Amino acid sequence: MPGSGKSTYARALERRGYARLSIDEIVWTWTGRDGAELDPAEYEHLKSTAEQRLWGDLVRLMKAKVPIVIDYSFWSRGTRDQYKAAIESYGCRWVIVFLPADLETLRRRLAIRNQRNDANSVTVSDDLLERYFANFQEPVGEGERVIFQFSAHAD
Repeated sequence: MPGSGKSTYARALERRGYARLSIDEIVWTWTGRDGAELDPAEYEHLKSTAEQRLWGDLVRLMKAKVPIVIDYSFWSRGTRDQYKAAIESYGCRWVIVFLPADLETLRRRLAIRNQRNDANSVTVSDDLLERYFANFQEPVGEGERVIFQFSAHAD
């Protein structure tokens, strides 16, 4: 989910030597703008093209045996299965990292993130967040590693 901590977690792995692949960063490099500012059809086209580039980078890095983290939502089991099969076909090992967060936590984090303007801060409206939340297929029984997060805040 947007705001769950994926990019923060992925950047931590990057500091430990992993190559980090991010569709949002590819789109940002091409446009220099928040994807939410683009025409929706143009943004979807750019995301699709960026994912093709990500696949090429993923294959190149797997062949080189470089540790990789894919900074991506993987909201559907079908997409996760597609990536898992591809990774296994190169003799590599995958790990799904799931960072569960409730809707209110996501809203709070996104309210802060939406104030930034960088590759990892694609604006997500409350309506879009609710649609994402309703359609997210939680990984269950897929070999996932669940990392529970606790945030202290004053109510």
